[in-house]
Amino acid sequence: MNILNNYYKDWKDYVVITFGSMMTAMSINAFLVPYRVAAGGVSGIATVIYYLTGGKLPVGALMLILNIPLFILGIRFIGKQFILRTLYATILLSVLIDITQPLTEEFVKEFFMGFEEQPYTQDILLYSIFGGFLMGIGLGLVFRSRATTGGTDLAARIVNHFAPSFTIGQILLFIDIGVILLAAVSFHSFRLALYSIVALYISSKVIDALLEGVKFAKALFIISESPKEIASRILKDLDRGVTSLKGKGMFTEKDKEVLFCVVHRGQIPQIKKIVKEEDEKAFIVLSDIREVFGEGFKTYE
Repeated sequence: MNILNNYYKDWKDYVVITFGSMMTAMSINAFLVPYRVAAGGVSGIATVIYYLTGGKLPVGALMLILNIPLFILGIRFIGKQFILRTLYATILLSVLIDITQPLTEEFVKEFFMGFEEQPYTQDILLYSIFGGFLMGIGLGLVFRSRATTGGTDLAARIVNHFAPSFTIGQILLFIDIGVILLAAVSFHSFRLALYSIVALYISSKVIDALLEGVKFAKALFIISESPKEIASRILKDLDRGVTSLKGKGMFTEKDKEVLFCVVHRGQIPQIKKIVKEEDEKAFIVLSDIREVFGEGFKTYE
């Protein structure tokens, strides 16, 4: 049974990796490379080389070549399964980019020309935003399946392994800024660099949202002289669990009860109303929560 479960999980992961790679290829071909938006990473370097060589070298093939040394450097830090998945995603993405490049570009042009009254225009800001969003979804899906598409994605995974305090999206942002500066110098365009930063920023935020969850919940710490009354109403009115923590006021040197609970964002007004009605002098601290697992929230993955 365990073997079957592992097989199913691996098969499911490879399907997600394939879908994520397709979305990434679409974002690169349709919205980024045609308008010289080098949104960081190996794809950004490949975009620069592609235009410097007059389009003689395909972007996908360039990405595959650039990934070889990074694979050699990263193979010692990452597990076998991760390397196999990453190798699959890297080769697949490179192939998809070169195969679908002419079809994707033509489709986007026809789509906009068919639905817009005005002639087809190059709204680079719009393409940067949507390209970054689509790339973030694609890369986020690949990352969630314990793989990367190689390049700086692989480098970000390695750095995250040694510095987990930084999210993968943040690490990618730092590394890719250097690639954007290279593109700005190569294309002699500061404006294109700004478009690239827009795409990169959106991509990194979408990646973090997919990997770590969006901030849909709030954690509350409540210090009050009426902890039992407040806890009872939260349990009854909101059907939310409350934990009592032991605390001590350092100024008064009195023992206090600190209530801790996690609620959905929409329940915050009710919490404030309950606390105000029971103790107007109560002290409340709210904190954003990226992801919550357990009863009343998400199930464990």
